[in-house]
Amino acid sequence: MDMREIVDKLNEYAYRYYTLDDPQVSDAEYDKLYDELVKMEEETGTVLDDSPTKRVGGQILNGFKKHRHIEPLWSLDKAQSIDAVDEWMLRTDKLAEKEGLGKPSYSLEYKFDGLTINLTYENGVLVCGSTRGDGEIGEDVTEAIKTIKTIPLSIPYKGLVEIQGEAIMKLSVLEEYNRNSDEPLKNARNAAAGAIRNLDISETAKKKLSAYIYNVGYIEGLEFRSHGEMISFLKENLFCVSDYEKEFSNLDELMDSIREVEEGGRDKLDFLIDGMVIKITDMETRRRLGYTQKFPRWAIAYKFPAIEKTTRVLNVVWDVGRTGKLTPVAILEPVDIGGVTVKRATLNNFEDIKRKNVAIGSKVFIRRSNDVIPEILSATPLQDSNLIEIKRPEICPSCGSKLVSIGPNMYCLNSLDCKPQLISRIDHFASRDAMNIEGLSRSTVDQIVNCLGISNIADLYSIKKDDFLSLEGFAEKKAEKLINAIDNSKMPQLGNFIFALGIPNVGKKTARDLADEFCTFDALKNASIEDLLKISDIGDIVASSIVDFFANKHYEDIINRLFALGVCPMENERMSGEKPFDGLTFVVTGTLSKRNRKEVEDLIENLGGKASSSVSKKTDYVLAGENAGSKLSKAMALSVKIIDENAFEEMISPFM
Repeated sequence: MDMREIVDKLNEYAYRYYTLDDPQVSDAEYDKLYDELVKMEEETGTVLDDSPTKRVGGQILNGFKKHRHIEPLWSLDKAQSIDAVDEWMLRTDKLAEKEGLGKPSYSLEYKFDGLTINLTYENGVLVCGSTRGDGEIGEDVTEAIKTIKTIPLSIPYKGLVEIQGEAIMKLSVLEEYNRNSDEPLKNARNAAAGAIRNLDISETAKKKLSAYIYNVGYIEGLEFRSHGEMISFLKENLFCVSDYEKEFSNLDELMDSIREVEEGGRDKLDFLIDGMVIKITDMETRRRLGYTQKFPRWAIAYKFPAIEKTTRVLNVVWDVGRTGKLTPVAILEPVDIGGVTVKRATLNNFEDIKRKNVAIGSKVFIRRSNDVIPEILSATPLQDSNLIEIKRPEICPSCGSKLVSIGPNMYCLNSLDCKPQLISRIDHFASRDAMNIEGLSRSTVDQIVNCLGISNIADLYSIKKDDFLSLEGFAEKKAEKLINAIDNSKMPQLGNFIFALGIPNVGKKTARDLADEFCTFDALKNASIEDLLKISDIGDIVASSIVDFFANKHYEDIINRLFALGVCPMENERMSGEKPFDGLTFVVTGTLSKRNRKEVEDLIENLGGKASSSVSKKTDYVLAGENAGSKLSKAMALSVKIIDENAFEEMISPFM
């Protein structure tokens, strides 16, 4: 056999063994063939991209590079009751009806409790494995991913594709590891996350992780009509898919299945799950329903109740946030919940403290809400007599300003001199989705506020290199790097700049929508409430927040100073003025070689056109790459103009 044949045979054996649990050969026979491959690779100096020898994981990495996903990895909205699921279904039914679609059916699958991973394949080969990160940018952990034997290094499909799933440590593997380890691992979830982000890949390999795959996030040259079609594609391409995939048309049957898993089924599994995921099965319905600022409208996660413990409240401190809102934080006797040591828990507001009968010294029930955020449920019935009542604060614990009650919350309105507010605002301003000032960490913001007298976000652009050198921990190279990062942030995308300003109720998605609609900062600044309400997903509260923000003289002065110091947000060209593709609808299909599909669709929209996913009589152009399928056939039947990549490049070249 030649090298290609040996690699294919070993990969087939591994797929049968690890993914299908259907061994085809003995371990000795596999090892003999594997040793033959190793010898052949040493003699020829050639190692194929999908060779199983690449899974060994012997190297130590210097660090993790950033990886931008082709398509965002969305988080899921959460439901913790039948009523919440019912409300979500009613919303989706109404939205589907509004879009002229039929009543949806729903798939049900496990919500794996591990680390979300994103796999990129090109020409059939795994080219990148990354963490989810913030949903848009993760960390490149390809070498760690390659140690997971249920993840194929090559697949039959040759187009560009992104695949999502969960890296996990099976409970049986955790048990075996701890039996033979001097440093036992606390739980399977943390073990998986820690192993993937370990720079010593040999240590990652020792954890013997697995992965379950459940989604195709992006694919060139192929479209799925249903969730079932997508799952079939994953199976055909050798991915390990959960054998729990069910479909329902009504809530009662769906919730019966959820209860069955929750009340006993999950305990029989060899991996952790923390809930179930419900998705609309029809892909066109998913596309039409779209996304909120944070979540897809067509999916929701039903979360199982978290494990509860009791502990004692040692103290309560009041944190001041970016908006001036005070949040009470309970300092606790350390308690282990699900393998995590909890020392602090958030109490929502003063009314929450009273409602839950929390006092300093009281014993409380605590859980990790959604298995992540520590939450005090209430005080226990039996308490000691020497409790200290928690008083409602009247002044800001940081700046001493008198507090104002707005609804159930208390606010410090001293936005000029209250340091915690200022530190949080600058930290937000410098963040990746805002001005993206690389290297300006929260701890550095603390330093420049407390040591350099920075009083607002505009002051960042007045800092000199010598100022940084005066701070503890700063040497020449670090100071110079941060000065360059601040200078390089002066021309942000308009949407990033809007988000950076911290306008109340304006998140990342809304900021981008505003940039797309108004195109220039001046146009947004002068927009009326009526102008803002014309934008989808912007209601009265958000519109009023935007208008009030720009009417505030203090914020106006800071923005003017930013501009005077050289900050200049770029005009958003997507919808401004006359565009060469105004009124034109394009459909992109097939595998492209010069640019990926998302890049092409972004170009079309930036030039004023519309990138559609379906061909109709209203389609002006179909850009067809290799292996274009039914869309190309439909375009030909409807006499829609068909162009190739070269023709498209000629169309856009005058405007690039």
